[in-house]
Amino acid sequence: MKDTIGLFYGSNTGNTEEIVHKILDTLGADLVDTHDVGDGISASDFEEYKYVILSCPTWYIGQLQEDWEDFLEEFETINFSGKCVAMFGLGDQVGYADNFLDAVGIIAKIVISNGGTIVGKWPIDGYDFDESLALTDDGDYFYGLGIDDDNQDELTEERLETWLDLVSDAIVEFE
Repeated sequence: MKDTIGLFYGSNTGNTEEIVHKILDTLGADLVDTHDVGDGISASDFEEYKYVILSCPTWYIGQLQEDWEDFLEEFETINFSGKCVAMFGLGDQVGYADNFLDAVGIIAKIVISNGGTIVGKWPIDGYDFDESLALTDDGDYFYGLGIDDDNQDELTEERLETWLDLVSDAIVEFE
């Protein structure tokens, strides 16, 4: 298994891809292998990684980004046992307050169901939404970092830096 992190993402508008590039700038391209889900990945691509970052923006009314939607059936077959998984997602907490970051929750529940350990959970403080599938059981955290560039773009850099520190610490503890 590789010591690098496998970062799997989908992006229609380029916003998620922009965050991926910021992660690469911070962690380094020698530590992170990126995989665009739309480029025809398969479940076997996950096998070589112990550390995984997943990103899926929430589209429309709580839906997965289209590349993730197309890959979902195969994604559901991945064995995440022994894998340390972090997640981030993009959403609009004002325009879609009833399903903010739902895509993160949809994917997180599959990871958990398939034996994965999710790290880098993010507090809901500072967000204003009504409902989300991305909430942990206690309702105090999202399963991963929530990014809302539509309404809180001024917080994205600081949130991302703090989250990457959390994830890095969790990886060290996971070993």
